[in-house]
Amino acid sequence: MPAENTGTVEVRRDDAVAVVALRRERKRNALSTHMESELLQALRSPEVASSRAVVVTGGDSVFSAGADVTELREMTPHAIAEYYRGSGSVYEVFASLPQPTVAAITGYCIGGGLELALAADIRVADPAAVFGFPEIGIGILPSSGGVTRMVRVAGAGRTRDLILRGRRFDASQAEQWGVVSEIAAPGEHIKHAIAIAREIAEYSPLAVRITKQVIDVSLDAPREAALLLEQLAYAVLNNAPEKD
Repeated sequence: MPAENTGTVEVRRDDAVAVVALRRERKRNALSTHMESELLQALRSPEVASSRAVVVTGGDSVFSAGADVTELREMTPHAIAEYYRGSGSVYEVFASLPQPTVAAITGYCIGGGLELALAADIRVADPAAVFGFPEIGIGILPSSGGVTRMVRVAGAGRTRDLILRGRRFDASQAEQWGVVSEIAAPGEHIKHAIAIAREIAEYSPLAVRITKQVIDVSLDAPREAALLLEQLAYAVLNNAPEKD
């Protein structure tokens, strides 16, 4: 299937996998509101909707150097609330996709870029990847799921250390702290992420979708509720007429 290019975001199919690529390299894929809107459009495209798995990448040299904060600095509280209902919703739209998602990361994965990566189910890093939340240095905080997801991934203590100090960390540390699942060979992060997506795409879409939902809900559910949800989901899947 040919690629669909919306300007700063490109969508192409690799068999059952939709590959969504950020294409604002001259600005190190800084996530402007315009780019976020185009990413929303890409995530809602037929190429993504009909896929069995989704890979998000920034290309061969950078994932994303973060949100374009110059656009947001002058916004009123009302305008910021509208932003989160509009283009700023892209992080939650990505996180809530029914398909499994994989982020392929190299170079800068900073601020809003790291928030986008954290919204993926699985993250693969190139050895050259650099991570961090620099927001505290300009008097703000990660506000597109960064704090919420980093706490769940790395724990409260590590999150305090990284966010309150604005620390950067490398791929090895990211793997050690659970921020990424795997480190690919140099230059192979996209290929490796697609291979993972293809692997999951071979399984029953219904089983993958329900399992992903159970994992997400179990993060915050009481133990008894989480166990019951597992059992109910098993009963549904075990009797599903369609496994494909």
